[in-house]
Amino acid sequence: MAAPNHSYVATAIWMLQALLFDAASALARLFAVDSVSNFGAGLFRTLGPLTRAHRVAERNLRIAFPNADDPEIARLLRAQWSELGRSLVEFMIIDRIVADTGRIEIEGLERLQAIAAGDGPAVFISGHFSNFELMAAAIVRAGVKSQITYRAMNNPYVDERVRRIRYRYGVRLFAPKGLEGARELMRALERGESVALMNDQKFNGGVEAPLFGVMAHTAPGPSTFALRFGVPLQPMSVQRVGEAARFKIIVHDPIVLENTGDKAADLKAGVRRINAFIEDRIRARPHDWFWVHRRWPSEVYRKM
Repeated sequence: MAAPNHSYVATAIWMLQALLFDAASALARLFAVDSVSNFGAGLFRTLGPLTRAHRVAERNLRIAFPNADDPEIARLLRAQWSELGRSLVEFMIIDRIVADTGRIEIEGLERLQAIAAGDGPAVFISGHFSNFELMAAAIVRAGVKSQITYRAMNNPYVDERVRRIRYRYGVRLFAPKGLEGARELMRALERGESVALMNDQKFNGGVEAPLFGVMAHTAPGPSTFALRFGVPLQPMSVQRVGEAARFKIIVHDPIVLENTGDKAADLKAGVRRINAFIEDRIRARPHDWFWVHRRWPSEVYRKM
């Protein structure tokens, strides 16, 4: 794969990272699934607090839970590093997890089956909860024809490997970029296909909506698509069962947005409802969320 407009040094670093990724993946496949998961938890519990991301996670937790005392924040930090470590390392063997039906329970599977059978399309929404990769697998395995979106990685060599791993369990991904990417998603909806988007990360220039009582810039895409095509938002989430690589995927009740004719107000209301769903899921299981992302505006962090 070519790496245009980048220096030879940058390309060499990318290739080295890809080789390290290959080595780690090959090593992971030599061990039992739960052993790999446990290793990831221990590794990130140890190394995570030594990184700058630890400070980001701590600030985020204090924004979300201003009344939590220091011991509680410390407990949540440790728990989220364990969960993040498990999920990231599990990705290297995720096809083995998906293939083992005893490891995954789907609550609300009938809703996915109904969408696949013609009760669709829908705009799937979720956040980075636990091993979030499993939600895409569940959508595909249920027979739902869907454009599953993701953000392409900066390193194209690693990105190619990540896509290849996802191919192992049937997931084909689409990385929308700019206006043309949005148009392709709309064309998919016009064809009767669903679209799936993550909606829990900062989106500069997005719609302001509260998240834990603090305004956060949020991507309007899912609400825009749902309102334009008159289709429901279909929330999903995933949670770990116990401390091993066993999971429950939850297909929540659909969210039907009201179309009053006031596009700006309807869009804002939709974004607020999505943020409310995300917040509810985080409050229920705070250690499951991806806390190392700067979710709120920069000025919020500068005040801390």
